[in-house]
Amino acid sequence: MNQKNNILKRRKAKKIILWLLLGLFIFAIGFLLAMPLLVMNPMTNKHIDFKKVWSAQDYGMEAEHFFVKTEDGLSISAWEIEAKNPKVIIICISGIHNPSVTAFFGHASLFREHNCTTILFDMRAHGQSEGDRICLGYKEYLDTRAIVQYIKSKPAYKELPIVVFGLSMGGVTAINSIGEIPEIDGLISLSAYSSWEDVFYEQMADQTPVYFAKIVKPFVSIVASVKYGTNAWVTRPKSEIRKLRTRPALLMHSKEDSQVPFSNFERIMLHAPDHVDTFVREGDHHFISESFIKPEMDTAYADKLLSFLMNNFYNE
Repeated sequence: MNQKNNILKRRKAKKIILWLLLGLFIFAIGFLLAMPLLVMNPMTNKHIDFKKVWSAQDYGMEAEHFFVKTEDGLSISAWEIEAKNPKVIIICISGIHNPSVTAFFGHASLFREHNCTTILFDMRAHGQSEGDRICLGYKEYLDTRAIVQYIKSKPAYKELPIVVFGLSMGGVTAINSIGEIPEIDGLISLSAYSSWEDVFYEQMADQTPVYFAKIVKPFVSIVASVKYGTNAWVTRPKSEIRKLRTRPALLMHSKEDSQVPFSNFERIMLHAPDHVDTFVREGDHHFISESFIKPEMDTAYADKLLSFLMNNFYNE
């Protein structure tokens, strides 16, 4: 009898241990899934209303303000600055929280002088565009697609090449856009991250033990896939850049970028076609140019942009 009782006690103890281990495993998985959300939600579950905006009039230009509708039903705010005899149309996109895309009016002025029409648009959940959730580049290519459809609907623009030009998360959106939208003919990307999980991991590894950041990293992609209803392993710059094929591209980054480490640029280039052009700056210059709102003041930066456009999209 005692032997039977001992066997039953051992079995009961094993069950308790198994349930405890299962509970600990579920708790650990829940904790690892919660970690990305604790970081992402305060950053992304919001609408950005910019305190500082620029106007076309600041640069002696006129701009037409208009709205387009995305396929998932959001109204996107945009500005069009026309050139007299355009050779190319450039779509400009800004970053996750700043600056307003109106900071690109200086670029639009420069481009207009060189026969480029420019369209600036506020991504979803930014400025006058609708939306209350920033999607980290996973969904914003839908905003770009609505702008491309607008361009293609205008007879005067129908045959002109389209170049998408983005900064930071706008650079991510630009790369994802050219990967997903075949009507786009060229790409300029500044300071883009290679994937959200990559930059999340790098920032986390600076503040916590590296081994812990490595454990959390795969859960970032799982959370992003569920949160945004997408495949986070596919809709990311280091994957989308492969779809560039022969289309021209210019990627820019600074070596000491404190917001998006240079390793992101290196990972994107590792997957990019061989013909992709680059511009690398020493120091910490997330906006690449120290004269971003007046790009003509930075001759090396301005010359690189213009030479890329002229070499690839001017038929003269």
